[in-house]
Amino acid sequence: MTGDTALLNRLKELKEEKNAYILAHNYQIDEVQDAADYVGDSFELSKLAANTEADVIVFCGVHFMAESAKILAPEKTVILPDVMAGCPLADMADPKGVREMKEKHPQAAVACYINTAAAVKAECDVCVTSSNAVKIIDTYPAEEFIFLPDKNLAHFVSTKTNKKIIPWEGYCITHHRVTGEEAKKARESIPDALLMVHPECKPEVVEQADEVLGTGGMIRFARESQQKKFLVGTELGLIYRLKKENPDKEFYLLSAGMLCPNMKLTNLEKMVSSLENLSPSIEVPEDIRVKAKIALDRMLEYS
Repeated sequence: MTGDTALLNRLKELKEEKNAYILAHNYQIDEVQDAADYVGDSFELSKLAANTEADVIVFCGVHFMAESAKILAPEKTVILPDVMAGCPLADMADPKGVREMKEKHPQAAVACYINTAAAVKAECDVCVTSSNAVKIIDTYPAEEFIFLPDKNLAHFVSTKTNKKIIPWEGYCITHHRVTGEEAKKARESIPDALLMVHPECKPEVVEQADEVLGTGGMIRFARESQQKKFLVGTELGLIYRLKKENPDKEFYLLSAGMLCPNMKLTNLEKMVSSLENLSPSIEVPEDIRVKAKIALDRMLEYS
């Protein structure tokens, strides 16, 4: 296990004292992943938060993820070790803008990516993840959808369904910065590697991929595949878990620019401090929580 021994021991003491459960997203730094009780993707972690018997959830990720956990588990204390850990993609959508978009397209249902704030989810009909978006769009009773906030994921979904997709003009900075030319050069440099990319990447990158998967999908695919070399088109943090779980395989980051600064803000020291003080605590106003939960519940229903 990586990390400072004294901090790890203190973390263990606090977990027992506070009856806490530590969740870490796949993009977190190595020492945080190693110290967590569970590592996974955002909605997977939120569901675990709701089902655990712990009183306190330490969510090592970004703000919208901790909010989702609070929406599903309002009776628990949910803490985010660094309150500045936000998501630029989530910040690209706001409740007022969603209401204005709905006025322009009154026949459309509103599908929001899990990467949105609680107040935005409260304005939407159904929530989706990168792995279930296509299935939900196909099964939800509507023929057209406002899809927010990621335009690249919206484009990917539009290529997999016959329903009309109206994209929001947002994007993940980390995934969007990779170009088709970079992907082409990477493939040429390691020609025997399989390229798997996140659907938040630009269409010109997605078109070159062998597999288009969310983080959870990449973990499963790498584990089950007979392939020995992989080019990985998502945030750097996933490489650590992929190598840890598949020591006999080789993983290469598609682009050196695929790093999310917000995902690197949490560390062991902040985790210990947050448990000692039960702060920063994430709160979601009840009226917003109830509406946002409808969108999350529908996601489970239609997926």
